[in-house]
Amino acid sequence: MVVRRLSTGIREFDGIIEGGIPQGFFVAVTGEPGTGKTIFCLHFIDEGLKRGDLGIYVTTEESMGSIVNQASQFGMKFKDGLEKGRVIIVDAFMGSGEWSLRDLTVNNLVDTIIEAKRKMGYGNARIVIDSLSAFWLDKPAMARRYSYYVKRVLSKWGFTVVATSQYAITTADAFGWGVEHIADGIIRFRRIVRGGKLRRYIIVEKMRQTSHSLIMYEIGIVDGRGLVILGPAWQRREDYALPKEARDRIMNSRSRVEGEIP
Repeated sequence: MVVRRLSTGIREFDGIIEGGIPQGFFVAVTGEPGTGKTIFCLHFIDEGLKRGDLGIYVTTEESMGSIVNQASQFGMKFKDGLEKGRVIIVDAFMGSGEWSLRDLTVNNLVDTIIEAKRKMGYGNARIVIDSLSAFWLDKPAMARRYSYYVKRVLSKWGFTVVATSQYAITTADAFGWGVEHIADGIIRFRRIVRGGKLRRYIIVEKMRQTSHSLIMYEIGIVDGRGLVILGPAWQRREDYALPKEARDRIMNSRSRVEGEIP
C-alpha cells in the first residue's frame, strides 16, 4: 500500500522520514522550552497552505498575534491564510476572539477543532496543538487517557495531527508521558550548552510505516527561513561550515603534527 506523506516544510527533515509524515498520523513533538518545537509546527501548517491543505493551529502558551508574528518572521503566510479562511488559529492562551478555548478541557478542544473544520469546508486538514500537555498540567495522571481520546476522535475525521508536549527544564522529563504512548510518531527536540553556546538538536524516535533515520541532527533557527538542519550531531559546526580547501589544509597540518609526535 502506498503511504501518502505530508511534507513538513523542512526539506532536509523530510529526507530523514522518507519524504514526510504519513497522512492521518498523530505525531508528538516533544522537548524542553526553547528548542524549536513551535517553529517546526509553523513550518508544518505553512507547507500545507502551499499545497492546498487547510490548517488549524491551537495555541495554549502564546496569543494568536504572537503566532502570526513568528510566522511572518520566517517568511510564512499565516496572515494571508487567515484572511482567505485557509487557516484558523484557536487561541487557548488569551481566550479571546472568534476561535478560543475558555476552558482547557480535551472535550472543548476536540469540539472546537471539529467546528473549525466544518467552518472551513471540504479539504485535507493539518492540525497543530501547541501544546497538548497544557491540558493535563494540573492532573498529569490523566495524560494518557486524554491523549488517547484526542487521537481517537480526531483520527475519525482523517486529520493529520502534530501535538507538542513540553519537557521540564530541570529534569528533561515529560509532563505526564501520555502523548508519546499513543503517538504514531515521536520527534524529540533537545538542547545543550557547549562551549558557552546554546545548541539545539532533533531526532526521530518513532515513526510508524517509515524507515527513518536514527541519527540526531543539530538544527539552527534562521530569520527569513525558520528551522534548518545543520548536520549530524557528531560533526562539529566548524567541520562542515568551512570550505573544502580550508578543511583539507587543516587535516594536512594535523597529520604533519601527529607524524612528528614520537
